[in-house]
Formats: sequence, C-alpha cells, structure tokens
Amino acid sequence: MAFRDFPERRAPSIEPDWLTLGQAAKYLGVAQSTIRKWSDQGRVPAFYTPGGHRRYRRGDLDRFLENSGPGGREQSGPTVLVVDDDARTREFVRINLELEGYSVAEAGSAEEGMALLEERRPQLILLDVMMPGTDGWEMLQRIQERHGSIPVVMFSGQVEGESEAKTRGASAFVGKPFDPHALIERAKQILPV
Repeated sequence: MAFRDFPERRAPSIEPDWLTLGQAAKYLGVAQSTIRKWSDQGRVPAFYTPGGHRRYRRGDLDRFLENSGPGGREQSGPTVLVVDDDARTREFVRINLELEGYSVAEAGSAEEGMALLEERRPQLILLDVMMPGTDGWEMLQRIQERHGSIPVVMFSGQVEGESEAKTRGASAFVGKPFDPHALIERAKQILPV
C-alpha cells in the first residue's frame, strides 16, 4: 500500500469541539447557572455524559450567540431597560426577560440609564428606588421631563412606595418583600411580547 492510499488525517484542533459546562459558560460570557438554565429550557443543546455531566458543542454555542445569546443579534421583541446597582438582580431580570422574547438593556446607575435612554428609547423601564448617587425617584422625574410617557415600574427591597409611585407617575411598584419574579410578571403585564 502506497503512502497516498492512507485516508487523509486531520491535524488535531487546538480548540476542542466539546466543552464542559464551565468552559461553555466562559465561552458565552455567562454564569454556569445561566447556561445550565438555557440547556434545561432547550435554548442551548447539551450532551449528557453517562455520569450526568453536560457537554456543549462549540458550533451549537456559536449558533446560539448568532441568534439570541448575549452580544448576539438584537432580539426582535420589545425593549426593556433595567436600571439597578445590583449586578446579580440585573442579570436575573435580563435573562428571564430575554427568555420571554424581550430585548434588554442594562444600567448600573441612574446616570448610565439616562445615557442609554439618549441612545435608544425602550418601551418599558424597570427602575430600582435605592441606588447610590441619583436615586430612582429622581431618575423617574428626569425620564418624565426628557422622554415623556415611557412606562416605568419602580422596585425596591428596602422601601414601601406603592402610593408614592402612583403619585409620582410610575406605572407600578414592586416592593417589600422584593421578589424578582413578581417584577418580571409585572413587566409582562404592562408590556406583553
């Protein structure tokens, strides 16, 4: 048998085709719990080893990023702006709203939120009351002065403010005890996909 008769061999890839949960989460730039949830919901295909560990094909992750993942193509649903200084709350709300079909922008402060409003007008704003610097009530007033009638849902785990929210022109208030699921449900009621 001549050398040329052997089947062509591929050079080993520098990057593996299959990634562990931790590698896939790092590849997508999200927490492991997030990609685990997306797998459970069928948004990201996963292979399960006999030991029950998840493995992700790099091509599947690339397609996910192209279609709906963070940093991927903009979702076609209504845009919601989430303004909260707590990154974990923002991430939780963003992921859950994106799973429902919303496009979500995030801001970690009132100043950042106002800057985002100048770039892109959302159909709904979810606004934390208790933030350092400019608080949510002051930002609500600025939104009303500069951007008119964008619905705003105020939320807080530290204050009760349902009557104040109505007086100040907010569409709704989610307060003590604060439940992020209730905030998401309120958003869906005000702005259905």
